[in-house]
Amino acid sequence: MKNFVRFCGRLAISHKGLLAFALGEALAIALAASTAYAAQGGVEEGSQASAVSEPSASQSQEVNASPYTTDTLDAARNKIQHVVVIMQENRSFDHYFGTYPGADGIPMQEDGVPNVCVPKPEADTCVKPFHDTNDKNAGGPHGAKNATADIDDGKMDGFIGEAQKGRQRSCKDPNDPDCGGSEGVPDAIGYHDAREIPNYWNYAEQFVLQDHMFEPNASWSLPEHLFMVSEWSAKCSEAGDPMSCQNELQSPDRIQKGKTTTASGSAQPDYAWTDLTYLLHNDDVSWAYYLEQGTQPDCDDDEMFCAPKIQDKKVPQIWNPLPYFDTVKQDDQLDNIQDVSTFYEAAKEGTLPAVSWVVPNGKDSEHPPGLVSDGQAYVTSIVNAIMQGPNWDSTAIFLAWDDWGGFYDHVEPPKVDENGYGLRVPGLVISPYAKQGYIDHQTLSFDAYVKFIEDLFLGGQRIDPQTDGRPDPRPNVRENDPQLGDLLEDFDFSQAPRPPVVLPTYPTSGETSSSNLPSSGGPAAGQAYYLVQSGDTLSQLAERFGATVEAIAQANGIENPNLIFAGQVLYLPANAPIP
Repeated sequence: MKNFVRFCGRLAISHKGLLAFALGEALAIALAASTAYAAQGGVEEGSQASAVSEPSASQSQEVNASPYTTDTLDAARNKIQHVVVIMQENRSFDHYFGTYPGADGIPMQEDGVPNVCVPKPEADTCVKPFHDTNDKNAGGPHGAKNATADIDDGKMDGFIGEAQKGRQRSCKDPNDPDCGGSEGVPDAIGYHDAREIPNYWNYAEQFVLQDHMFEPNASWSLPEHLFMVSEWSAKCSEAGDPMSCQNELQSPDRIQKGKTTTASGSAQPDYAWTDLTYLLHNDDVSWAYYLEQGTQPDCDDDEMFCAPKIQDKKVPQIWNPLPYFDTVKQDDQLDNIQDVSTFYEAAKEGTLPAVSWVVPNGKDSEHPPGLVSDGQAYVTSIVNAIMQGPNWDSTAIFLAWDDWGGFYDHVEPPKVDENGYGLRVPGLVISPYAKQGYIDHQTLSFDAYVKFIEDLFLGGQRIDPQTDGRPDPRPNVRENDPQLGDLLEDFDFSQAPRPPVVLPTYPTSGETSSSNLPSSGGPAAGQAYYLVQSGDTLSQLAERFGATVEAIAQANGIENPNLIFAGQVLYLPANAPIP
């Protein structure tokens, strides 16, 4: 039966139509918030990320027909033996890559100023997206009702209002820095670039950036993680009965504020529907879910802030839902949920399973108030471990953030069913076979990860009640949605495996070359920059680098030259020596 299913899957794939589409050469202008730097260039889509076309949301839905034959899929099956999904938390695409050159980022005027302005309800005014140098952010509430308000029927203008409501509801002390924002301006409208996240921008430049990756459903962390491993979020009225499960966008069974909330009355949440591990187990495909133990990354509900809770592989929480799945327990695979130290060991020894999910703890998750730098360092350590191990030449790494975290994004999500999609999040593909500097404009969600795994390791079998032998009443087969792009687009299997790009976990000006970063939202090629140390002043640095205080302030959009801080990246004027 397994062989028959695998054969049928390959047969179906072999009859895909070959869609030829022309890609015109486009000129894209990528501008950062400061008028002190702007860059432009033009190349064909799919070459270097320094400039490509910028499709609208509606256009992105029309560019998804895969032109691939079974030869491409067979090459993928031959070259990729390990898929690693790294799932971080709570950042929107525009928040991290809104000024990345060539991406569908924050709409900008020719002078580098955003031409969008988000309403600030209580002041009867609006706020334009701004460059945020802070390592610690607050974002906004990010449940189903907040997604609806942020999207606002496609106007994408609810972010400030929701962030302000979230602070009032969730923060006892309005002066607590965890509440985010300054002077009443929520940082939900802020964005980062190569100055704060150089490694993420480096991965985009060296590998593949996906600028239309959407969270699979318009809600928060727990439903996203359920979709990541099972393509559904539901409540089951009878423990152990898949057919009793009903769609649940916001509130699947969970432990909330120390109490178990279930539809069936069971003492533990019960996820009775079918998940991907069931198919992997049936086909003897190895898998592991690696959990960085510590505090859990998100609240038990969709609130912005809450007291830290312990997360470990033996105490399932919202970022670790697999122990609650009946299939995992029945297949005796609870031991596949492991500490992340086991991942590092497997990467070093070259014994990674076919499928890995890697999940952080609160400190390293990038979920506010977790520091951006800590999350980037953690992710870099995971990627470095793979790159420096024997499995690099046969691995595809997919990096994403589970939901938008209340941060601004300008693209209206496409609708595929009653669950989503949700808002846009960053997506990166890192692999020795990934195209270099490529921006993937296809419409994607985490469904594409499941589809890729199914195509590579299961012969195209889907989590489908009609064919998987374990029926449940899910509304659709997400992997087969016609809007969903194909991750094969992001690879070139004809190329020799590319060498690793090992990066420092906490990059400094001396460790990350500015010439390796894109020319918008960060330094121009060859531009010098410096990481501010404790005790530095702008006047001292100006004298040290042969520049004026005014020139450095202008290059960095600094209004008050007395306000610089340790850890801040300062870009130096042209012709300044590289420190």
